[in-house]
Amino acid sequence: MKTILKNLLIMLTLLLVSSCQEEDNLFGDLSAPTNLTVEAIIQGQNPTNPNGDGSGIVNFEAKATNAISYKYVFSDGTSANAPSGVYQKRFTQPGINEYTVTVTASGKGGVSTTTTLNIEVRSDFTDDEAVQFLTNGTQKNWYWAASEPGHLGVGPNSSDATQNYYGFYYQAAPFEKAGSPDSSCLYNNVLKFSLDGGQLKYQLNNGGNTFFNAAFNSVVGATSSSDGCYAYDTSGIKTVTLSPSESVVVANNVPNQTRGTMLNFSDNGFMGYYIGQSSYEIISITANRMVVRAVMGGNPALAWYHTFTTVQPVQDPVTDYTNLVWSDEFNTDGAPDSSKWGYDLGAGGWGNGEAQHYTNSANNVIVQGGNLKITAKAENFSGSNYTSARLKSENKFEFTYGKVEVRAKLPEGGGTWPAIWMLGQNYATNTWPACGEIDIMEHKGNEQNKIYGTLHYPGNSGGNGNSNSTTITGASTQFHVYKAIWSPTSVKLYVDDVLFHTVANNGTLPFNADFFLILNVAMGGTFGGAISPSFVQSSMEIDYVRVYQ
Repeated sequence: MKTILKNLLIMLTLLLVSSCQEEDNLFGDLSAPTNLTVEAIIQGQNPTNPNGDGSGIVNFEAKATNAISYKYVFSDGTSANAPSGVYQKRFTQPGINEYTVTVTASGKGGVSTTTTLNIEVRSDFTDDEAVQFLTNGTQKNWYWAASEPGHLGVGPNSSDATQNYYGFYYQAAPFEKAGSPDSSCLYNNVLKFSLDGGQLKYQLNNGGNTFFNAAFNSVVGATSSSDGCYAYDTSGIKTVTLSPSESVVVANNVPNQTRGTMLNFSDNGFMGYYIGQSSYEIISITANRMVVRAVMGGNPALAWYHTFTTVQPVQDPVTDYTNLVWSDEFNTDGAPDSSKWGYDLGAGGWGNGEAQHYTNSANNVIVQGGNLKITAKAENFSGSNYTSARLKSENKFEFTYGKVEVRAKLPEGGGTWPAIWMLGQNYATNTWPACGEIDIMEHKGNEQNKIYGTLHYPGNSGGNGNSNSTTITGASTQFHVYKAIWSPTSVKLYVDDVLFHTVANNGTLPFNADFFLILNVAMGGTFGGAISPSFVQSSMEIDYVRVYQ
């Protein structure tokens, strides 16, 4: 028996030796790569500019004997695989900064050799405003603007300047991806941007399920030919660097088509929808809305568009009211229709410290050419230096719940404060803010094109109102539609059908009783701010006011 065991051990040993020899023959020489050298050429480097031309671009070339691939790891938190050893990197930290570059050369069987080098590179590119918008100086969460048409879209990536900056081929309908379990995970995305020691960071929280473009389903082992939600971990914190865009949109050289700033995510980070891309061009960004563009990885002919908001949209069973119950189209010249509108008269601004005296004079309020015109003027009147008008539907039309649409062009000039709003009809006995106030639109001439929407109620009033804002173009040169959809479950505020503020309603809030409409232009005060010394007069023009239930 011992002899048999001894012979078996000898045979096993011979088999192992033979197996190892076969593996050695299969892989060849398993020695680590040798003679690893790395050349770093800083773009624009010369005796006058020893740290480069400010582009931050460095061209690397690594070489080693017996190496089959290379990897670069940079001290700014990014890394890249470079099979040929050649790699171009754009460093984006503003100013002159020293970076440590670690280069690993890998040979057969995974054996490797590593070296490091330090370089000083100058980068002149900054976009501090975009970083502030993204993080609010600390951190901020962003969500898919699911209620907005075209929040997800795709278009060409060509030389056609008329098609390159929006979803020319396809634009998703509001909440389109919420109706199918194969895509509903998209709206669970929470995109968190933060600042860590001056470095922009990013984390995508999607509950572990990621919406994949069908072209990349193989990443998760799926064979479906359709887009779908799959388990995919995105919990790691990514580093985000900014760089100037060099896209075809920039090449179009057409104003307002792009901001021209790229967001570059480390470690394969992406913005919710997996399209094989980690770099996104900012088309536009404000404090509460962002549109980005990314060329689809593997198909450079296509660009995807994503729109995000800082207020997470919620699908409301009562999404709209469509029965027109009251309106004024302002088609009859003269004084406003007295069956629909009354006036607030006097000065002082009702506690807001405003500078105007409200009148019912035709100099301040008139229907003309199909529009209602409320004009604020610099003139002495009854102890005030300015006059204006405030119309209200109190005791003429009051309602609970519905949709309000007002198409208006706003006045301009520092200190102007136009407002389209509603007040609880019981304000005389239920003192403000208990009566409730819904500010559909407020605008400061000192903050041109920034539209505010605010709800005031106990605990959230005055400077602590439940407020948000959005930035538009041409507030004082073009007509825009300012809208509120007010239901038992929410109050939603829009500009041109783009939702920018939502407040959940419930039985404890004052937004479940009759309100009336108010239209006015104030001057100065706690909200309007300093009045420009050059101000003479300006008007808010209103095309129509419509209420649906």
